[in-house]
Parts: sequence; C-alpha cells; structure tokens
Amino acid sequence: MGWAQMANLAASGLVALASLVFVIAYHLHAPWRSTPVGRHLMGFTAAIGALGAYTIAITIWPDGMVASVLRTARTVLMVVIAALVMQRIHMMVTAQHRGALLNTRPPHDQPGPPPSV
Repeated sequence: MGWAQMANLAASGLVALASLVFVIAYHLHAPWRSTPVGRHLMGFTAAIGALGAYTIAITIWPDGMVASVLRTARTVLMVVIAALVMQRIHMMVTAQHRGALLNTRPPHDQPGPPPSV
C-alpha cells in the first residue's frame, strides 16, 4: 500500500469517525426528527460517514463477493447523497423565498421624510 492510499484510508477513517460522533451526539442531544433541517443534517452526515466507511471496507476487501456488494452499496449511497443535495437546494430556495416574503414591506409601511417641526 502506497502513501497515497494510506493517506486516503486515514482521511476516510477520520470522516467516518467524525460523522459517527456527530450522529451519536446529535441523536442524543437534539430533537433532529422534528424539523426538515434536522433530518437533513442527520441524513447527510450519516451518508458522508458511510462513504468514508466504504473506502475503508473496499480497501480491506478489494476483490470477490464482498467487493461486489460494497460497490453496489456505494452506488446506492451516491444516489442517496445526490437526493440529499437536491433536498438541500430545495431548502435553500424555500428559505430564500420565505425570507424575501418576510422582508417585503407594503408601500404604505415605507418610511417617508421626517415630519417638519
């Protein structure tokens, strides 16, 4: 195993571990199921952690039936990540639209010149 593969393995392990710590802490300390943003944070973090875990697993089992199953799981995982990114785009557009609606003031509420004394 070369230095590049070892570095990739170490970085992937770090991503998997950091994601696992976040998922556990967020699950224990936040009501993440109650909001779309909370569910998105949990899902996206878990998916990225699974991608790091995939890299470790495929390095350990690069051939055979296990590798075939892992590669299929990776394809499914990439589709899940794409769906989560589309969800993120939808949440961003919705939040921007909501913000634009909240920041719009009717013309009669616009401040005019100061009163003369």
